[in-house]
Amino acid sequence: MKKSNKAVLLTAASAGLAYGIIPTLVEKTKYRTSSDRSEKIIYLTFDDGPSEYTNELLDLLNKYDVKASFFMVGLFVSEYPEVVKRVHDEGHLIGIHSLEHRSALLCSPAYTNRDFQETLTIMGNLGVEPKYYRGPWGEVNLWSIMNTNIHGLERVEWNVMAEDWRGDTTADIIAEKLIDRTKNGDVVCLHDGRGKNEAPARTIAALRKVLPQWIDEGFKFRLISERTMNE
Repeated sequence: MKKSNKAVLLTAASAGLAYGIIPTLVEKTKYRTSSDRSEKIIYLTFDDGPSEYTNELLDLLNKYDVKASFFMVGLFVSEYPEVVKRVHDEGHLIGIHSLEHRSALLCSPAYTNRDFQETLTIMGNLGVEPKYYRGPWGEVNLWSIMNTNIHGLERVEWNVMAEDWRGDTTADIIAEKLIDRTKNGDVVCLHDGRGKNEAPARTIAALRKVLPQWIDEGFKFRLISERTMNE
């Protein structure tokens, strides 16, 4: 390979690292290592909705008087406005999870600006004023960080994932992962939309098993807005 071509590749790689990869790693590391572990509290969060499964999930949460934080995709918000209203009216937290669920690592600055502006407009038209943001796959770029700062949005990651979106998993496997992995102060990331082979249905089935066990173990459930960070 010619030196000029190597230089171009190195420049492009460096730009990619600085634009999205390094900021994403910093955000995830900072968030996962900073939390209050002194109390039996779980922060239950759901990404990729709303969807046709969200009402069933809300019924389950209501049964156990559990409040959760929902990070919603803008276009799905437009598709399910009544579900969004129910989430809001029942005291759950609503945050932003992008407009179309695109990776921030692949989004240009111009698209990133549009992503935030259109999603905030869609939610604002429903009377929702989000204060929290989680990028798809937890990824950010320099422009998404800038937009969260401009719009007063706190960036949210997670501590626990159960791979509930996978098409080859089961409700039992998801439940086992949640029980084994979740500790005091953890932010649990699950999904009430998208995923393979009706994935949200398996997530809800897993929670039917896990929620009573967590409650029996003395765990309480809080919104992301109630989370204490140990910086």
